[in-house]
Amino acid sequence: MIYKNNTMKGIFSYLFIFLLIIVTSCSKDDLNKILSNETYVADQENLDAAGLPIREFSAQAPEMPMVNEYVIELDRWDIPNTNTDFAKTTTNLQAAIDWARDEEYSRVTLPTGEYLVGEDINDIYYGGIDIYGNTEFVFSEGAVLTINTNDKWNYCVLRLNGDNIIVRDGEIRGERDTHIYTPREDGKTAHDEGHGICVWDNNNVLIENMNIHDVTGDGSLVLDSNDVTFKNNNIYNNRRQGISIVGGVRIEIVDNEIHHINGTSPQFGVDIEGPGRVDEDILIQDNYFHHNAGGDIVNATGENVYILDNVMEQGDDSKYTDGPIVSWHKTHNIIARNTVTMINGSANGRLGYIQYSSGGEKGHNRATYVHDNIMNNCGMYMYKSSDADVRRNEFLGYFLAFSDFENAIIIDNLVTYSATETNLRYCWSYRFNNATGFASGNFLGEELEELPLSETEPYTLQCVVDGW
Repeated sequence: MIYKNNTMKGIFSYLFIFLLIIVTSCSKDDLNKILSNETYVADQENLDAAGLPIREFSAQAPEMPMVNEYVIELDRWDIPNTNTDFAKTTTNLQAAIDWARDEEYSRVTLPTGEYLVGEDINDIYYGGIDIYGNTEFVFSEGAVLTINTNDKWNYCVLRLNGDNIIVRDGEIRGERDTHIYTPREDGKTAHDEGHGICVWDNNNVLIENMNIHDVTGDGSLVLDSNDVTFKNNNIYNNRRQGISIVGGVRIEIVDNEIHHINGTSPQFGVDIEGPGRVDEDILIQDNYFHHNAGGDIVNATGENVYILDNVMEQGDDSKYTDGPIVSWHKTHNIIARNTVTMINGSANGRLGYIQYSSGGEKGHNRATYVHDNIMNNCGMYMYKSSDADVRRNEFLGYFLAFSDFENAIIIDNLVTYSATETNLRYCWSYRFNNATGFASGNFLGEELEELPLSETEPYTLQCVVDGW
């Protein structure tokens, strides 16, 4: 009896220690989940009638105090407008703009003509023209600003210097075909930082109705800026990106055509990639992307990014490296009502949307929303992550797949077989590896497809023909 009592005391002691370890090593939320067997859910969102998070931000537009216009006097300032004498053009054009700033003109208009600019600043940077705060810089019809041929890694054809700036109605031309790609000390020759418009540490900016092309880097680089809008621009044939966002809050990219980005990686239409910076509240809507070598939109660091109502086409005689749409699992995206068309795929196959991941914590608990997209000849794949709300999409001729994924909500989607890969038809459907969630109302062709996803038990259904 004494032995039995001691044994019971030991058991109770062990149970007490075990519970103590649980209580002290788990958060209150974690402990509640253990005790209640609660299923995993993402954060609740404020949703619209279609089930998408309501966008609660907008870029603040620049406001000019009053319209006080100065049309640059070419004769007075001795400014060539025949695409010649870059040194004289740069010095005198900048002098005219500086004078207009000092005289407090809010609108400065560049007359018709071709202006060749460039200034050797240091070993790596070649200067162009600066536009100051509280200025609307307007190109007259036929006005073109071109950077002179140079051998620098970095340049800005137009650099914004201050807040509250509008640039509109003109053409900015780079010199990618004549650029001198001198090797650096490390032997590299990328020269990928020659930009059309540099938006660096600016607030309240509008870039509208501009043609920006043939630069060695990006059509525009947004660096640590807030409230920037790109609207109705034609951005094309730049070597690195159409638009790069490297630290940006409340950025809107709407109604633009961004195409034929090619030459040096990443080669995307829009790239959100500011490690160590803040990229959030970004709208990419109603744009036409095509013939972009890397892809159309990549989000590596952005949160609360809305990708809506865009048309993305691989284009004839073009091949994607990664895209069209790429995100990383620590980002947060709302991807809806886009029409994506692929021809022969990328390094990832024919995936219209892929979420890359190396695993680990996301850093947030929000779901990625993928709603009402039409994916022509392509599908989507997310892995090593959690929280996706995928509804009413059409994946025509490729698969919808999740691997090592928690909480995938898959409702009312359509997947169709590939018309060209008839021997692998089973693979072009719904594919799962170690995934949890909920599925309902999904079709494979004309047949309702029962997908036995569970909120608690991981489910696997791999392709039996060619493996995962």
